[in-house]
Amino acid sequence: MGPRVCVMAYVRVSTDKQVEHRHSLDAQQAKLMAYAALYDLDLVAMEVDAGVTAKTLQRPALQQALTRLKTGEAVALLVVKLDRLTRSVRDLGILVETYFLAGKWSPMSVSEQINTRTAAGRMVLKILAAVSQWERETIGKRTAEAIA
Repeated sequence: MGPRVCVMAYVRVSTDKQVEHRHSLDAQQAKLMAYAALYDLDLVAMEVDAGVTAKTLQRPALQQALTRLKTGEAVALLVVKLDRLTRSVRDLGILVETYFLAGKWSPMSVSEQINTRTAAGRMVLKILAAVSQWERETIGKRTAEAIA
C-alpha cells in the first residue's frame, strides 16, 4: 500500500436556514469522511463556510483551505459537489489556473469524478461549472419573479 494522500475537505451552505438546521452541513461532512475512508485518504482538516454564498471566492473557510494547499498540508481539495466550491465559471477558472492546472494540487469531488490532470478532466470541470452558474442564475431569476 502506498503513502496516504492528504486532502483538505471543504463544505458550504448558503442560507441561514441551512445553518440553523445543520442537516446539509452534517450530511456533507459525513459524505466527505466516508469518501476519505473508502479511498484511504488522509483527511487533514475540514473547513466550513456556513451561510456563505458561492458568488465569490472571498470566503473565510475556502481561503483557509486554499492556504493549507499552498503550505503543503494537503495535495487535494475535497468537496461533496462542485457547486459547494463555486457556482461561477470565472471563479472556477481562477481556481483551475491558480491551483489545479499545474497538477500540484487537485480538486476532488464525491459526486463528480474529476481528474484535472488531463485535458478531458479540465473540460468536464469547466462544463460542470457552467451548469452550476446557469443553475444559480435560474434560481435567482425564479426567486425575483416569485417576489414580484
